[in-house]
Amino acid sequence: MSKCRQCNLEILDETDRCPLCSSVLEHTIAVENMYPNAKVKTRKWVFMSKVYLFCAIVLEVILYGINYVDNYKIGWSLITGLILLYGYLVIQLTILGQAGHKIKIVLLAAITFVMMVVLDLLIGYKGWSVNYALPTCIIILDIGIAVLMLINRRNWQSYIMWQILMLLVSGAMILLYIFGIMTSPYMMGIAVMCSGMLFLGTLIFGDRRARVEVQRRFHI
Repeated sequence: MSKCRQCNLEILDETDRCPLCSSVLEHTIAVENMYPNAKVKTRKWVFMSKVYLFCAIVLEVILYGINYVDNYKIGWSLITGLILLYGYLVIQLTILGQAGHKIKIVLLAAITFVMMVVLDLLIGYKGWSVNYALPTCIIILDIGIAVLMLINRRNWQSYIMWQILMLLVSGAMILLYIFGIMTSPYMMGIAVMCSGMLFLGTLIFGDRRARVEVQRRFHI
């Protein structure tokens, strides 16, 4: 416990300066911090991410050397490097990232899809990343949005813009199918239906609050 002579206040937390006037405190009784030290935990996670990055680079160099000596025509070391990179990006985004949970989920889905496309290219492009991975990401995001709306019922209308984003991505998938980049319509159709039904259900069951939110977002 400490005391500030300027403010005549007793400070229960363990600190050297007064939170009001920043004067040096006079320590009276030793006391443990009442609040967890978030900076210490952040530093631990930053250190762990650096350890992961160091180990990942060393491991990838070793795997690349083995792949080169064995038979580099089969570049499996590039795939392992991609997986290690994905793990590092997940740590940076989900644990150390300062963005909100909605942005983190969308960015994680986008990174996952990009990684799937690169993996598809590394093993000889078969189109499964576009035909199946992209629609699967959209379906998972739609389900995630619905779950978050149920959990955060008081502020469910804030997820309408994310639903509109899913509709735009669904429209982009339709264009990909029209131009022949996507060749399987089944997963695409399911993803488009999920996005459309989620938005339609929000408008119907959300009633006036949903319409007001859409008008407010688009200044209608």
